[in-house]
Amino acid sequence: MILTLTTDFGLADGYAGAMKGVILSRAPRANVVDISHEVPPHDVLHGAFVLFQAAPFFPPDTVHVAVIDPGVGTARRGIVVAHRRHFFVGPDNGVFSPFLDEQAVVYELADPDLWLPDPSATFHGRDLFAPAAAQLATGLPPAECGPRVDDPVRLPAWRLKREGDSFVTAVVHIDRFGNCITALPGARLAELGSGTIRVIPEGGPALALRRAYGEVEVGEPLALVGSSGLLEIAVRNGHAARVLELTRETVVRISVS
Repeated sequence: MILTLTTDFGLADGYAGAMKGVILSRAPRANVVDISHEVPPHDVLHGAFVLFQAAPFFPPDTVHVAVIDPGVGTARRGIVVAHRRHFFVGPDNGVFSPFLDEQAVVYELADPDLWLPDPSATFHGRDLFAPAAAQLATGLPPAECGPRVDDPVRLPAWRLKREGDSFVTAVVHIDRFGNCITALPGARLAELGSGTIRVIPEGGPALALRRAYGEVEVGEPLALVGSSGLLEIAVRNGHAARVLELTRETVVRISVS
C-alpha cells in the first residue's frame, strides 16, 4: 500500500515526521512517499498543482494526503475524494481542484472514530487526515468516512469555461523557468476544430501553438502543451511571466483562427 504526503510544513520541524508516525502506527506495511513538503506556506493553489503533477503517476489505490491548510480549526470540512482509483484526503479548501471532475466522488471526513483521540485544533494533518488515510490504505471504503459532499470547494483559477469557439481559463502555476501553465488540458484543444490555435493572455499578444520550445527563436514567446499535459505559455530561454507580465490567475483565452 502506498500513501503520499504533500504539505507546506518544510523539513526543519517535526510535523511531517509526526504524520508518518501516525500512518505507520495504523498501517505498518505502508510505503509513505513524500511528494513535497516545500509548498510555500498557505499557498493552496501551488499545492494543488504540485499534487496534480505527481499523483497520476502513482499506482491505482494510492492514498494522497495533502495538507496546505490555512483554515485549520475553523468550520471548513475535511474530505476524502475518490477519483480514478486514487484517494485524496485533506481539507476542503480547493487543494483537490484538479481532480474534482465528473468522475470524482467526494465524502466528508466526519467520523471521529477515524481520528486520533482529542485532536488538536491546529494540526489536523496529524490528528485527522493521517489516521483516516491509513485506514483507507488498509481497505476502509471511502463511503464509511462520512456523508457525500456535492459542493466541494474549487479554486477559481482551475475553472475552465467554454465560450463559443473559445476556452477561457487562467494561469494556475508559474514554474522556476517562468513558464505559465494554464488549467486547459491539451487533449481538449481538438474540441476547437482545425486551424491555428491562438492563445491570448489578458492584455497580451496572441501566441501560436508549437510542439516544443525549440521551434521558435530564442526570446520568442509561444504556447505549447507541456509535460503536465496542460497548455502553457513560454518564452524560449526566457521567463514568460516577466516578459509577458503574467501572474497566477491571469485570464487566458484559447481559440482557433
